[in-house]
Amino acid sequence: MAEVAAAKGSSVDASQRRPWPSEVNILAGLIAIALMFEVLGWLLIHQSFLINPARLQIMILQVAIVGIVAVGVTQVIITGGIDLSSGSVVSAAAIITMSFAQVSTYSRAVYPALTNLPIIVPIAVGLACGLLAGLINGLIIAYTKIPPFIATLGMMVSARGVSNWYTKGQPVSFPTDAYASIASGIRPVIIFIVIAIIFQIIMRYTLYGRRTYAIGSNADAARVSGINVERHLVLVYTLAGVLSAVAAIVVSSRNLTAQAGMGFGYELDAIAMTVIGGTSLYGGRGSIIGTVLGALIFGVIISGFTFLRIDAFYQEMIKGVIIIGAVVQDVYRQRRRGRI
Repeated sequence: MAEVAAAKGSSVDASQRRPWPSEVNILAGLIAIALMFEVLGWLLIHQSFLINPARLQIMILQVAIVGIVAVGVTQVIITGGIDLSSGSVVSAAAIITMSFAQVSTYSRAVYPALTNLPIIVPIAVGLACGLLAGLINGLIIAYTKIPPFIATLGMMVSARGVSNWYTKGQPVSFPTDAYASIASGIRPVIIFIVIAIIFQIIMRYTLYGRRTYAIGSNADAARVSGINVERHLVLVYTLAGVLSAVAAIVVSSRNLTAQAGMGFGYELDAIAMTVIGGTSLYGGRGSIIGTVLGALIFGVIISGFTFLRIDAFYQEMIKGVIIIGAVVQDVYRQRRRGRI
């Protein structure tokens, strides 16, 4: 009898045992992919993929800037929406910001009378650009009920048009030393990590986070429970726009220039990082930690392809397959949960 009771007790304990967080599986996938490239490196080109600090630093810097965008995109997708405009907002915000950060010694400054301004001025201008774009997205989506795909697609085209119109397609360069120092060295990585930590705490422990998940899980139920869904959606998209502007400031500072083509494809890379990190395209599920791990996986894959000297067009094709695979996995997971 004692053995039976012990067996029952152990089975109850096993049934009540909480499953591993999805982030653990994503981390395991990251380690497996990195080790795979390490093995392939020794087999194919007789070099180490991981034991190369310069390569790892370049990889982390590459994903940090898009990762900032991905933090905002993650919140949008958790609500059940999508943001296709983030890359174009990066472009427009970068160009406008740089035009207020130029030195007086440059004879072709966009605003000759507004050069050598304090660093706070271009930063405020850039953040205002992102806030305005995100606010417009949110208002259109929340109050006209236009699908987020269409609304943000329109913003994507409009923002890219602004980028080309603002300086007639010409690059904007020669920032002040103070502005150039924003993204010097590993500061982009530090900015990304700080933003990720802040929003992980916000999403996990604040009313904003709980409401974001509630809307993504069931917007009607969230509305019945007293959440102002429309106002919250405006806030989420506005924050996503501001984070795109932060990425614009960082990338323009690091490159010491801004041009219309800047930010091209950032929105797709950010969505890929988010989905690879376990955020469901159906909403209601995901985390900033998962997105950070997704960004690292994304960076390892792209860096690994370059390391193995795989042509760029093959890289794009494989990237597409990875995105589709992550979405298929999400669909399968949602079906098992009975959500679709």
